[in-house]
Amino acid sequence: MLNIVLHEPEMPANTGNIGRTCVATGSVLHLIEPLGFKINDKTIKRAGLDYWDKLDVRTYINYEDFLAKNPGAKIYMATTKSKQTYTDVHYEDGCYIMFGKESAGIPEEILLDNKENCIRIPMLPEIRSLNLSNSVAIVAYEALRQLDFDHFQLQGQLHHYEW
Repeated sequence: MLNIVLHEPEMPANTGNIGRTCVATGSVLHLIEPLGFKINDKTIKRAGLDYWDKLDVRTYINYEDFLAKNPGAKIYMATTKSKQTYTDVHYEDGCYIMFGKESAGIPEEILLDNKENCIRIPMLPEIRSLNLSNSVAIVAYEALRQLDFDHFQLQGQLHHYEW
């Protein structure tokens, strides 16, 4: 199981898409306030389709509250500033992968305290960042790949035919 953490997300559609990814991967979604939307926003539920009610989502009043309620958590922090890429680390079952808000990322003070656990997705230098929901999917599926897609079963069935 993975834990996806969004630090002060601003866009409800991104959070809805990320929630849907969390449901599909069996991940827990952790939201650190303040949020740029209300948790019952129609845009979140629309992006999450009919999966939102299946989502294990937890909210925290701030980063300190998140740390206090998840003591000893192994947290990887996604940032465009890290020298280490998301494929350079070994993800553990139950680890936390944190992403920052769309406009500014994770605060630099938090990143400086966690340099060894910072990761980045490689991209061309003139690009500021990828879309948040895409970034979550990229890193989450790498972590799941490293964990041999444990808990996932091969579907192997087409709608009308068999392979």
